[in-house]
Amino acid sequence: MGSEARGESMWDKLEAVESTYEQLAAKIADPAVLASRSEWQRYAREHARLGPVVEKYREYKKTQKELEETRGMLRDGELDAEMRALVEGEVRELSERRERLEAELKLLLMPRDPLDEKNVIVEVRGGTGGEEAALFAAALFRMYTRFAERRGWKVEVLDTHPTDMGGIKEVVFAVEGRGAYSQLKYESGVHRVQRVPVTEAGGRIHTSTATVAVLPEAEEVDVEINPDDLVIDTFCSSGPGGQHVNKTASAVRITHLPTGLVVSCQDEKSQHKNRDKAMRVLRSRLLKMAEEAQHQELAEMRRSQVGTGERSERIRTYNYPQNRVTDHRLGLTVHRLAEVLDGELSVFIEAMATSEEARKLRQVE
Repeated sequence: MGSEARGESMWDKLEAVESTYEQLAAKIADPAVLASRSEWQRYAREHARLGPVVEKYREYKKTQKELEETRGMLRDGELDAEMRALVEGEVRELSERRERLEAELKLLLMPRDPLDEKNVIVEVRGGTGGEEAALFAAALFRMYTRFAERRGWKVEVLDTHPTDMGGIKEVVFAVEGRGAYSQLKYESGVHRVQRVPVTEAGGRIHTSTATVAVLPEAEEVDVEINPDDLVIDTFCSSGPGGQHVNKTASAVRITHLPTGLVVSCQDEKSQHKNRDKAMRVLRSRLLKMAEEAQHQELAEMRRSQVGTGERSERIRTYNYPQNRVTDHRLGLTVHRLAEVLDGELSVFIEAMATSEEARKLRQVE
């Protein structure tokens, strides 16, 4: 269909998608499938997902046919000058429409991350820099909370380890909202801060780091956990001291024996609630491990981004003296530090998404 050889594979894919779409339509109408709600939903979801691609492809084929017919009219020697001009104009319009539809089809064919619509579990930990790193981790936690609030998403703290000075050694929280993973997944990595710490009497600028890991939240159907593979311990929760310490054994620690993963939760006074929260984190970490096993190349890329938390390894720098935030993956700098820390992350997330789209588009082509 396309005049360029590089487009041939794209048309093969589109033919296959249209064929699959028709097969799914037949499955949905099959009485045997209708008898199983879960099976019908699975076919219906896939049918709905392919619908926009097939609709656009059929529009493209219709436009291509009209263009060929209209060009055939130009070969008719009986057209007068006025009619020829009209037909030539229609050919131009159809050609432009065809080119636009082809571009839209390329975008629709780009591989999508099947996890994009999932909720996420975010883990923020202080890295290099002691108490200053913990204070920075707390600032990042607030930044993501504000980002979620701006989108109407729900944030639920699953586990946190505060410091006496108001910092956070580690915080694990869930973000529930449509497309949460599709946006927050770009935040995984080492974040670096450059500022004068409150503990610095000499006014010198220090560099500290915090690490961010963003995991798609796994549902029970995503990850099967054998109860025999779990060791569940309870203990008294800790805190910064005084009235914050829970003297009952409500905190929960879960060890997954096959992988060695250990998850703890102590935020709730109820042992049952802490256990449920810990299981949510464990499922998501196991899903992450499974995804990394299937996509080793992507796993290596993510590990190289997160690194060890050293100052030299970073995806973004927050420089207080210069009111500057720089994303090193994009070479993008904005001088709106306060707004970014208040949750205005769109400029970086949209730029990362655009960069990823461009990469995937090259793969389709």
